[in-house]
Amino acid sequence: MSEGSSHQPKVEANVLVLGAESVGKSALTVRFLTRRFIGEYGDTESIYTHIETVDGREICFSIWDSVYPQNPSLQGWVSEEQLRWADGFILVYSICDRDSFNVVRQQLQRIRQLKRRSGAERAPVVIVGNKRDLQHGRAVASEEGRLLALSADAGFFETSAAETYHGSLVVFHQLLESVRDCRSTGKKAVGLKGIVRSMSAVFGRRRIE
Repeated sequence: MSEGSSHQPKVEANVLVLGAESVGKSALTVRFLTRRFIGEYGDTESIYTHIETVDGREICFSIWDSVYPQNPSLQGWVSEEQLRWADGFILVYSICDRDSFNVVRQQLQRIRQLKRRSGAERAPVVIVGNKRDLQHGRAVASEEGRLLALSADAGFFETSAAETYHGSLVVFHQLLESVRDCRSTGKKAVGLKGIVRSMSAVFGRRRIE
């Protein structure tokens, strides 16, 4: 895309965005893609393609913005088709909705089960507590999200898609970093060592352009 990327191969990453209904999956995704916040979305599943340059290398994101199934028997469901397609996963819950946090826990367990069945112990995952701007309605403590991420060797962020583009940028770029680490270490995700951190700790870092 840019002249500086010509000497390095293009990196492609398929990202599956999961979570319960109305947690802000689409808002987080569209914030990353367009920098704009849109508060209302229909019940539509979409796959977006986004190309940008990171550290002089052209990155092509394919982002599958999934729809949570209405069938109660499918709660926490992740299909084998989705698992085969995805290089990494972003699991989103609302800090104001404990049920949505439980959905992320179920989906994380499902991903682990399917990965083990396919012979891979781990998959690149970032867990996101969204709607941080609604602190007055908080139902899930930051520490709970952080501990869940630690138990799964996953990244963790709290952010607000409504308030900040930077938060969604860091989430997707962190997952990209985990995908690249996973590929370079024989399909196993790298250990945390600083990946798990709250969004407040990230705001002081240099912005990724």
